[in-house]
Amino acid sequence: MKAVGIICEYNPLHKGHIHHIEETKKMFPGRTIILVLNGYFLERGEVSVLSKENKTMLALIYGVDLVVELPFIFGTQSADIFAEAAIKILNYLNCEDIVFGSESNDIEMLKKLANIQDKPEYNLKVKELLKTGINYPTALAKALNVEENIFNPNDLLGISYLKAISKNGYQIEAHTIKRTSNYHDLSSNDEIISASNIRKKIKNNEDISLYVPRKVLKNIENISLEELFPYLKYKILIDNNLSNYLTVDEGIENRLKDKIKEAKDIYEFISLIKTKRYTYNKICRMFIHILLSVPKDINKLASIEYIKILGFNKKGRDYLHNLKDLEISLVPIPNTYTYKFEILAATLYSLISNNKIMLFEKSNKPIFLE
Repeated sequence: MKAVGIICEYNPLHKGHIHHIEETKKMFPGRTIILVLNGYFLERGEVSVLSKENKTMLALIYGVDLVVELPFIFGTQSADIFAEAAIKILNYLNCEDIVFGSESNDIEMLKKLANIQDKPEYNLKVKELLKTGINYPTALAKALNVEENIFNPNDLLGISYLKAISKNGYQIEAHTIKRTSNYHDLSSNDEIISASNIRKKIKNNEDISLYVPRKVLKNIENISLEELFPYLKYKILIDNNLSNYLTVDEGIENRLKDKIKEAKDIYEFISLIKTKRYTYNKICRMFIHILLSVPKDINKLASIEYIKILGFNKKGRDYLHNLKDLEISLVPIPNTYTYKFEILAATLYSLISNNKIMLFEKSNKPIFLE
């Protein structure tokens, strides 16, 4: 049996994601589709509007065969760390191909850019450009002497996937499908729109029934970082060791302590501390790391120590049964940093969710969809 991988966050799962699954099936008929799924808190520091359990069930309903977890530790970091962990999981599961959405839909160009970005001199040049105060996509483009508009969110993440494959020598072939919506578009009313646009509409209590299937709609919760603001405020005010946490760099802990006293909500707080170096997404990730006391050296302490199976159908279960000589446990290992922080993340999420988060999280019982 052969498998093809996809990596998604489903915040929320929408018609563009279903298109992704269907196109992957067309490209690789008969293959087992493995989804590496990010959970409660996401790569850009967002709070998921669907629980991990609901995302798993919905993914199976709409055509995925096997769903595995992208651990919290890696799922709430920069694109390169996020991508390397996800690709490593797919490699452990003997996945031969990966399909991701792309604005350019030009895999050869993305491979070329990934190859250039992998060189030490390129990374040094980007760091020097960032020091001038420009943002990350602009620094990437200037270091390559190319147009900035080629660095769109999905293409950037795709480049990270390609770098992870090349760096580790994995025998995984990457493929793209054309992204059907613009991530930055927050106002479109087309049938397929970005998850960001949908979340904006959810926040504004707008009808989103055109954009997500009914089975998804009934499971969405209108939750965000905003609901975590009181906990964050308390943590920042009482904790004198903020600089020990992941993403809290360059003395920003002093700014956090100062501005938290005048901020009335999470969005005002972000506006008060935002800089060219500390972007909106980086700040949101930092908030999650502070709330869960994620240590600065977590990437030295933790790795992909096991693969948690979240759900499968018969095809996915058969695929697992046919895997031979696996080098990694398919059962969570409780005494690891990976597991410890997954439980902490679930506990934090349970404070604002109406779902029975901890019951699903601690049972370690995969969902089986017949």
